[in-house]
Amino acid sequence: MWKIIPLAIIQSFFLAGGQVLLKLGLAASGPFSWSWSFFKAQLTNWWFLGCGISFGVATVLWMYILKHFPFGIAYPLSSIAYIFGTIAAIVVFHEQVSVSQWVGVLLIMAGTALMVR
Repeated sequence: MWKIIPLAIIQSFFLAGGQVLLKLGLAASGPFSWSWSFFKAQLTNWWFLGCGISFGVATVLWMYILKHFPFGIAYPLSSIAYIFGTIAAIVVFHEQVSVSQWVGVLLIMAGTALMVR
């Protein structure tokens, strides 16, 4: 059963990475409009390409995890992405993360640890 832990960490890393790249892509895309030129410009947005690749890797890993491990254990482990997302908020986006937000992340992780036992 311990084999799922590193897989879940890697899958969560790519899942959170996809979200980070999506946010960077949206920031680089300029104002939204329902025009062909807007959507054509998004096809050359490299952040979106990275986002798609990251989500693709996360999805393939998730498929493997779901195929080989119980759903009741696998799904709670996907919350590891909250840690990576919070770290990305600080490192990539220079956001302030409060103590209560960290406590929330820790409580989620504690609940996950209890479910996996």
